[in-house]
Amino acid sequence: MNDGAQAEHWAARYLQQQGLKPVTKNYRSRFGEVDLIMRDGAALVFVEVRLRRNADFGGAAASIDARKQQRLIRTAQHYLADLAQIPPCRFDAVLMDDVQGTNVQWLKNAFEA
Repeated sequence: MNDGAQAEHWAARYLQQQGLKPVTKNYRSRFGEVDLIMRDGAALVFVEVRLRRNADFGGAAASIDARKQQRLIRTAQHYLADLAQIPPCRFDAVLMDDVQGTNVQWLKNAFEA
């Protein structure tokens, strides 16, 4: 398993420990990919997982720039188009410095659609 896959696996476990329920992982559309889709109560949560060992270029949070946000939003819209009823949604980010999650940040509502 590569570092990105390990980080996503760890993030999914972490979020499940926080009470979120897994829906799917690595959802792909022609617009991009959402790492994790989870439920938090009635809300559907689209999660971007970022692993950055080096903060020289702004760290993990800085890597979710406006272009990446637009790809995530379009991919989420693609996913939602197949649902009969659209639930409340949000975009979260799980940021970590290593695949073991020793320094993890969970940003709820990391950005708005």
